[in-house]
Parts: sequence; structure tokens; C-alpha cells
Amino acid sequence: MESVRFHRLAAEEYRSARDWYRQRDISVAGRFCAAVDSAVDRIIEDADSHPVLIDEIRWVRVRKFPYILVFVSDRSDSLLVIALAHAKRRPGYWKRRR
Repeated sequence: MESVRFHRLAAEEYRSARDWYRQRDISVAGRFCAAVDSAVDRIIEDADSHPVLIDEIRWVRVRKFPYILVFVSDRSDSLLVIALAHAKRRPGYWKRRR
């Protein structure tokens, strides 16, 4: 089984989005966290089945929320989430992360 790590900026994006939802509705924030966890589980199950964005960089949608997890295999047994990106804002801003 592969492990998943979050780039420090991706972790910051996660906290920021979670806090935004929490300020509006605590139950929606809980659903958001569960949806992100589900997306992480899906990349652990079969990372190579997800669409390629650029080179080896892949993405998976966070279901029911306008976010994608952008990830890359950084070692043979580890995946790195390089962004929790809003699907409609600033496309590609994360391209320099690794």
C-alpha cells in the first residue's frame, strides 16, 4: 500500500478550504473533510487509473465539491499531493511545486 503525503502548501489549502466551509456550516465542513479523505483513498487504491495533467502529475476530483487533488508519485511507495486546487480558479498555479 502506498502512503500519501501533502505538500505543505497543499495542506495549507486544505485547512483554508475546511475553515471556509466551517465558517458557513459545520456539517458542510465535515462533509468536505470526508470527501477529501475519500479522494485520498481513491488515489491509494489505484493512483495510475486517474487522468494525467502534465507528465506524471495526475488528479482526482473531490466529489460534491469544486476541488481536485493534484498528485504525483514521488517514490516507489509514496504519493505526494501537491495541491488541493479549486477547479474553477487559477488553473496550473501549482505547477512549480514538488
